[in-house]
Amino acid sequence: MVAAIATELGIPPQRIRVAIELLQSGNTVPFIARYRKEATGTLDEIQLRAIEDALERFELLQARKRTVLKSIDGQGLLTDALRQQIQQCGDMASLELIYLPFKPKRRTRAEIARQRGLQPLADQLMAQRSLGQSKTATLQPYVDASGDVPDCQAALEGALDIVAEQWSEDPPTRKWLVDQAFKFGKLTSKVKRGKKDETSADKFEQYFDRTESVKRVPGHRVLAMMRGVSEGVLRVQLHFDGTRELDELTRRLVQNRQFEFASELRACVQDCYQRLLIPATESTILQQLKEQADEEAIEVFGKNLRELLMSPPAGPRVTLGVDPGFRTGCKLAVVDKTGRFLDHATVFPTPPRNDTDAAGRTLIGLIQKHGVELIAIGNGTASRETESFVRTLVRENDLSVTSVMVSESGASIYSASDLAVKEFPNLDLTVRGAISIARRLQDPLAELVKTDPKSIGVGQYQHDVNQPRLRKCLDRVVESCVNTVGVDLNTASAPLLSYVAGIGPKLAERIVNYRDSHGRFASRTDLTSVPTLGKKAFEQAAGFLRIRGGAQPLDDSAVHPECYRVVQHMAQRLGRDVNSLLGNPALTQTLSPEEFVEGEVGLPTVRDILAELAKPGRDPRSEFRAVKFSETVNAFEDVTAGMVLEGQVTNVTHFGAFVDVGVHQDGLVHVSQLADRFVSDPSEIVTVGDVVRVKVLEVDAARKRISLTLKF
Repeated sequence: MVAAIATELGIPPQRIRVAIELLQSGNTVPFIARYRKEATGTLDEIQLRAIEDALERFELLQARKRTVLKSIDGQGLLTDALRQQIQQCGDMASLELIYLPFKPKRRTRAEIARQRGLQPLADQLMAQRSLGQSKTATLQPYVDASGDVPDCQAALEGALDIVAEQWSEDPPTRKWLVDQAFKFGKLTSKVKRGKKDETSADKFEQYFDRTESVKRVPGHRVLAMMRGVSEGVLRVQLHFDGTRELDELTRRLVQNRQFEFASELRACVQDCYQRLLIPATESTILQQLKEQADEEAIEVFGKNLRELLMSPPAGPRVTLGVDPGFRTGCKLAVVDKTGRFLDHATVFPTPPRNDTDAAGRTLIGLIQKHGVELIAIGNGTASRETESFVRTLVRENDLSVTSVMVSESGASIYSASDLAVKEFPNLDLTVRGAISIARRLQDPLAELVKTDPKSIGVGQYQHDVNQPRLRKCLDRVVESCVNTVGVDLNTASAPLLSYVAGIGPKLAERIVNYRDSHGRFASRTDLTSVPTLGKKAFEQAAGFLRIRGGAQPLDDSAVHPECYRVVQHMAQRLGRDVNSLLGNPALTQTLSPEEFVEGEVGLPTVRDILAELAKPGRDPRSEFRAVKFSETVNAFEDVTAGMVLEGQVTNVTHFGAFVDVGVHQDGLVHVSQLADRFVSDPSEIVTVGDVVRVKVLEVDAARKRISLTLKF
């Protein structure tokens, strides 16, 4: 196992072995990557996840092998050679091909023929050895005039059905034909009869009659076609000439041209090819294309989610959240520096009421009463009208506040969730939404972890891809981001704490309940007083939790408690206290890392400690910057070709990047318009959250599409 994983990943076997031992001992990937560098040879989080996945695949493969061996053995067909072939199989697809001839089947033509006693005749035909007698003499013993084989022709047809099935289940033959189809096949999509004029079919218009090379079709087009199939609009098929392949298959399978049934076997090859192999190949090709497209889409979704979660926080400032609306008004909610709810109101500055005077008085009153520094405006319905009103109010009244447009994707889902109801049982869900919008500006990571990542709006076809794989990827991304940033133990919500290494949802709830009943944690070690929180959980979580203003200054850093003694040693060497080392790089740079290597604390850990002491508790996220939308562009109709606008990247895909320019309809910067050079991966140029300046290339009013470019 270790050797196979090492070969697959290109990592030395000893590092693989140690990583597996640590994982199987209950250690988390963030903990191993951050605090066990000496043991793994500084394997990073990506490498450790790859090892974790490879280990899971190996264990699933071994379990499947046991099932296959048991099934074949139960049929009395397991030979030593077959057992060895199965045990040496290195991947699931190859194993399933080996198992295919032995897998219990539905009532096929071949199975019916076997039940009629025609397997021995099929074996004779497969062997292609000279019979030394006429065809009739060969077939006659299998005729049952009063039964299901009334004549020689029926016997021959039944036996050939068995031959065709056995040929079609030959693993090398299947693999060869799939390889040929990948090289030379075409994927076609056509609109189904009667669907072309339906409104729901408009979004698939470009796939009404499309042909793509199998080996070159992009993943996002595969997913688009598959969605069209699932919605009953499109029909997707594999088109494969196969003339050359059929000739080659005939040459391979019919090897004795002098055999009495050679002509019948050649016809059988064609039947096998058309009836069995081509449908099986099409199914395999479509499945593999879908799996590959899923992986690509999930990877893009993961990247975008990471960038969104790691968006710069505005920080601990009193913030007023605005959930805009027309008829029902704009919901306002004020939260303090820590995100604690303070106040709320509803105003109607937008049509149809346009009561800007009363709305202005209410807004100014809340700003002055609570010392509001930031206004977060949700970017949904009525957002630009609301933003225009707020900016005018701030400018005319010389208010010292900054208004920022904030993505509200998923906010409505959170506001109606059990979590939101539990947090604010007496508030309307629209007020909960405004609170969430305010908190998203203060700390995107802390607030967005409360929402299902699929609802945040940073991926495409998220409902079409493999859901367990998507969930696994997104959970890993959230876990990585949370542990990279660190969590304030005394203010974090249960959802945020649940992603800290070693904690999980149930323990997170116990921590919050303990904090609510006993007050704030004074130190990291106080965490051990939480019921059911054992030594292992503390070991995994402690380094990622922060205690602000505690008696132990290192509790507000990424230094793990197991290494506090190393810092004490450093302080003693300098004749200072630990406090004097924090945030004092000039002092820590005078220390030689090699002097503090001892036991399991190696050079990588010592260097990490010194880096952390230089900037203790440093937030790895970038500095906050608000996008400034054009004040003259408030609706789709205001956008014209040639405009240069500031916007914010909301989504990055393989074919380009979507940019919010402030008109409720994101524009697309196609991959060819991202740079003056070839770009293979758009995420090399832009990431979600980037503030960019774009030029409008084209506005398609009929399809509500805006084409943008960064090349100007």
